[in-house]
Amino acid sequence: MQKHFLPIFAAALVAPLTALSFLARAAADEPTGLDFDPATYKSPSDKAKATVADGKFGKALKLEFADDCRGVFVAGRSRGQPAWDQAAGFSFWVKGDGSDHLGALEIVWNEDYALRYAATFPLKNTDWRKITVAWRDLLPETSKPDAKPIDAKSGNAPSKLGAIWFGKWWYWRDAKAHSYSVDGLKLEATIPENEADALKVTGASHEDPLSRLAGKLKAGKPIKIVAMGDSLTDYAHWSNREVNWPTLLKAELEKKYRGQVTIVNPAIGGTELRQNLVLLPEWATKNADADLVTICFGGNDWNAGARGPDFEASLKQAVRLIRRATAGKADVLIMTTCPQLAMWDTMGELADAGRKAADASRPGLADIYAAFHKAGEKEADRAALFAWDHVHLSKSGHELFVATILAAIEQAKGR
Repeated sequence: MQKHFLPIFAAALVAPLTALSFLARAAADEPTGLDFDPATYKSPSDKAKATVADGKFGKALKLEFADDCRGVFVAGRSRGQPAWDQAAGFSFWVKGDGSDHLGALEIVWNEDYALRYAATFPLKNTDWRKITVAWRDLLPETSKPDAKPIDAKSGNAPSKLGAIWFGKWWYWRDAKAHSYSVDGLKLEATIPENEADALKVTGASHEDPLSRLAGKLKAGKPIKIVAMGDSLTDYAHWSNREVNWPTLLKAELEKKYRGQVTIVNPAIGGTELRQNLVLLPEWATKNADADLVTICFGGNDWNAGARGPDFEASLKQAVRLIRRATAGKADVLIMTTCPQLAMWDTMGELADAGRKAADASRPGLADIYAAFHKAGEKEADRAALFAWDHVHLSKSGHELFVATILAAIEQAKGR
């Protein structure tokens, strides 16, 4: 189920900043174009402390977050200006605490709290590093239909961006103590396309998108799989503690191909696909060598308002961001939305969105929706696929997931 927490925030005067960790690049130019006064920030609670510190260009804003800091924000109150619509994005400088944690930001669009845009930046560097972000790379956190890309011409105008919130919303699993300093905000007139955005399916053909994975499996080589998902995948969910499809998949692949399989499971129950795209740098930093990344979402997205066209766009963006984060080395597998007993046909448009996204972006496709409808063609057989709540998976449901994934992999030629 979707969860919501009201943020704790402090008044501030600053322009919105944010960036994905893999957009970071060093530069030596000084900031211009936007006001930035660290002294206006105030500490909202004992979970977040805002102070003024020495910066790269003068005085910087230093932020210190305590353990379990989800839902705690140090917030600004500035609003976008017409000039923002003429810019390509913005940049700022960050000095991290040397940890593997990420800094996180949220920005509300048009004063609608359901239209939240979030992103992350790395804290590993203890020297000043410049972060550059294009408007197109601000990520919506919700499935509300109005949560369009930030774009002055075809989406939500940058000039209507509102306050910046430094902090992490409810779905962050990593809410450990961390700190960082921010300085030197400026608009960027132009931002070159990230090199990885131009990646198609590096090393794999469009006709055979899982060929690299299949080739390594057939050769008995070790492989790593990252399983992105919600409660149907999350190890911590009650329905997955005794049996779950990622563990079953590992066992089946090792049995059939004799190579070692490592599963990385960043899935979080109750989350939507878009929230997991915000969190993507969290696992990608240490697992950019993944051979396969699976994408399994839909139930929470549907309940939050996602419908076919928007879900298709999110899936395409997911494929693009995964390829960017792994430098095109990982094969990607879209798993179509799993039905629920009481919503057997309801989410068909989300499943169709998965098929369309696979046709357009050419990842692999495991059609979970179709497999469940085939196995449950007779209404009397459907309940056996689900746990007692008729939403999550029974052992038979987990096994059907694995069989469908294996079929998708085995169709690949391998090379």
